[in-house]
Formats: sequence, structure tokens, C-alpha cells
Amino acid sequence: IFFSGNGPSGICLSYLLSGYTPYFKRHSLHPHPILQRKLEEAPEVSVLDQDLEYLSEGLEGRSHSPVALLFDTLQRPDTDFGGTAESVLTWWHEPDRAIPHLVLGRNAPGGAWHSIEGSMVTLSRGEWMGLPDLPFKEWLKQKRRGLRNNRATAEDIAQYYQHYVVKKGLQKNFRCGTVVTSVRKVSAESISSHTQKDLQDSDSLWDSNGQSTEVFQVDGYFKTVEGDKEPFSIHAENVVLATGTYDNPTWLGVKGENLSYVHHQLSALEEAVKSNSVGIMSDPVLIVGAGLTAADAILFAHHCNIPVIHVFRRRVSDPGLIFNQLPKMMYPEYHKVHQMMKEQTAACAGPYECYISLPEHHVLSFGKDKKCILQDKNGCQKAYKISMALVLTGSNPNLSFLPNDGIDLALDSDQPVNAKRNPIDVDPFTYECTQEKGLYALGPLAGDNFVRFVQGGALAVASSLLKKANKNPP
Repeated sequence: IFFSGNGPSGICLSYLLSGYTPYFKRHSLHPHPILQRKLEEAPEVSVLDQDLEYLSEGLEGRSHSPVALLFDTLQRPDTDFGGTAESVLTWWHEPDRAIPHLVLGRNAPGGAWHSIEGSMVTLSRGEWMGLPDLPFKEWLKQKRRGLRNNRATAEDIAQYYQHYVVKKGLQKNFRCGTVVTSVRKVSAESISSHTQKDLQDSDSLWDSNGQSTEVFQVDGYFKTVEGDKEPFSIHAENVVLATGTYDNPTWLGVKGENLSYVHHQLSALEEAVKSNSVGIMSDPVLIVGAGLTAADAILFAHHCNIPVIHVFRRRVSDPGLIFNQLPKMMYPEYHKVHQMMKEQTAACAGPYECYISLPEHHVLSFGKDKKCILQDKNGCQKAYKISMALVLTGSNPNLSFLPNDGIDLALDSDQPVNAKRNPIDVDPFTYECTQEKGLYALGPLAGDNFVRFVQGGALAVASSLLKKANKNPP
């Protein structure tokens, strides 16, 4: 089995496929009485081998996925109510249940967490970023660090994921610096043994008894230390897509957006500050978007005293705005950005220097002279001179390695795959693609956008793959 993407979803699935098996911990008490009763019915049977649909029935929470809610509540029983009840799972290593697999990723284990500015504080509480059987808080304690307001920095998270892979002995399954260029179905008969350049020394990854007529061919290349590209081609009966969505920022599609001063990632602002190309005396930085990445950019600019013009399409009071959904106590800095957006519009000067908010505006064009034309809801246009622009309006998954960019796999097969609006259509209890058997999708691709909830998807996939491989105990 091969999977593309080595972020938290990929790491968690590798853990489950390496023979680490969750059981209900005897004598532990789950705050959900119906779930407790179900768990007591067969404590000697691993959660992986139980009926996930039956166990997850009736659970409610912040995810639409029943298995995500199940795995989350088993690991963190009453966390949404501020409780700190211990996990009701105990983990046994049963190596004979392991399924050979490979995890391919561009970066070190941890995926996109390595591309995010290290000092950024995560949206989720620190303990929600943890993976099975190695609590994040304990790991931070060993580093002699506390959690700031219960939340961790991106650098902590990236290091924790790398540490997890080593600590749990999963490195042999990970190949970093790998780019996948194509995943497609081929007939098993058409593969002659001498053309197969495998990434592993083990036997071929599908049944050689002739039952399986179609397999997936995965092509791509390694980036070697010297910077060369070394191609590979492997074959697998099952492929798991866990690529996340960080790679492919959304563009506005306006004139001049490809000019060199227009950027689509927060890191561009960090680079500009380091190289002193923007500063306290420069023209304002234009920040487009009203999500958390845009807020992070505003906080960063504010911290460096860089003037900002902030443009977004919604009203400040729009209930769909993420700031209207976050508890103030837990997210004071995002609450501050929201206050700035409210109080500091161009029409009325507020108490915050170096920042202007332009709600219900959109960008019409970027000029070569670094002049940007904006339009308000009444059609009125204004020009602003800026030093650089950051378009931070979300991102889409890059599925260019799939036939037709993976559009055929989405819920609406006329539109590109999008984590929030149009995820890949998967079975809720196995995460297998409805349109393509043997292909699975995890994490944001399947609509699970928080680390705490991507792990349930890994449980569902592992459970399904174990059934296929007949690795379930009798």
C-alpha cells in the first residue's frame, strides 16, 4: 500500500498499519454512557476490528465524520467541555498484523507544518494536535516548554511530528523528498517484472495469485541530495491520498496578479521583512482575505509596525466569518484582529495606527506601478499605492497527478476538488473513494480539516485495509 502525503493523516495511518492496535482499556470509564456500554461488549476485540458504524452511532461534535468523532472521543473523552479525562484506549504492538506500506512526501514527516512560519501559534489547542499514544503535552514537558494559552507554535508541531515518526519506529516506511507525478490504474498482466523499479525490497505489493486484475501504477521522482531527479515507478493494490491542501493557494483571477510584488503565501511577507524590503516607512502592504492566514499576516505586520490595507468581501458582522465563530477567551489575538477590522475602516479612523480595513471591497487589478485598484459594494473605485500584496484567500489541493485532476472523484464531479466546498466523495466508514475502489482519501481532501479529526479517517482506512488483507484475528 502506498500513500501520498506525510502530514498528520499519513503519520497516523502508518502507525495503525505498522501493527499498533487500539483496544478498550479495561476498567476505564468513558463519559458517554452509551459508548461505554458498547465498548464493554467486546473489550478483547480491537477497535480496528469492530463495527465502526455501530460504535460511532449517536456521537455529536465539531466534525461531520462519524469515525472522526469516534476516534477523537476515545482519545480525548470530554475535551470539548474542558475536561481532561484520559484516553480510554490502550495500544498493543502486534507486528504480525502490520501491512507493508510506503509514505511518500515532499518534506520531512509533518507535511505542510514545515512550511509554516515557526513562531505562528496554532488555531487548535496544543493537545488536539497530538497523535495516538504520545500526548503532545508530555512531549512539550520533556522540552521544558509550556503551552501558550493552551496553544502551540507551528515549529513545535513540526518537531513533534518528526519525533513521533522516530519514536514509534516508522521511519522505514517514509520516503521524503518525493514528488508523485501520476497515479493511474493499469492491468496487472501488462506489468512485466523487469520494468518494475520498486521502492521497497519486499515482494510485490499485490497478490501474485492472479486474482487482482487491476493495480495502481504510481510514478514520480526523488530529489537527490545533489538536486537531481531520480524517477521511480511502483505498483500497489491500494493507494491513499493524504496530500492536504497547503500547496496550491487560490488566485483571485484579476489583471496583474502574476506581477512580482503579488504573493499568495504568508512566507513572502516574512522574507520581505528579513530582507528589509518592507518596513515602517514603506508603502502599505495589501492583505486580501478574511480567514486565519490573513489574520496571521496582519498580526505579523502589526508586530513589525508595517502599514497594512486589509481588503475582504464580507461584512464584518457576517456570521460566516471565522472570527465570529471563535471563543474570545481562547483566541485573544484573533479577536484583536476582528476588532481592528470593525473599528478601523477607511471611513472612520480608529485607535490602531498603520492599519485600514476595507470590508465589502474586492480587487479589480494590480498595476505595474504597484498601484492597486479596489472596488466597493456600490461600484465605487479607488487606487492605492502599495509595496506588496498578499492574496490569502484559501488554498486548493493539487491533484494534477490524477486523471482529470481528480475532479471525477469529487462530490460534484463538474467542479475542482475543494476541502470546504467540494471534497472527494468517500464512504464515511472506510474513506474509500466511491468512484474508484482501492483508492482512499484522507484529511482535507475528504473534508476533515483539523488534525484532531483527520485521525478518525486513518482509523477507517486501516480498518478497511486490514479486512481486505485478512489480517483480522479469527
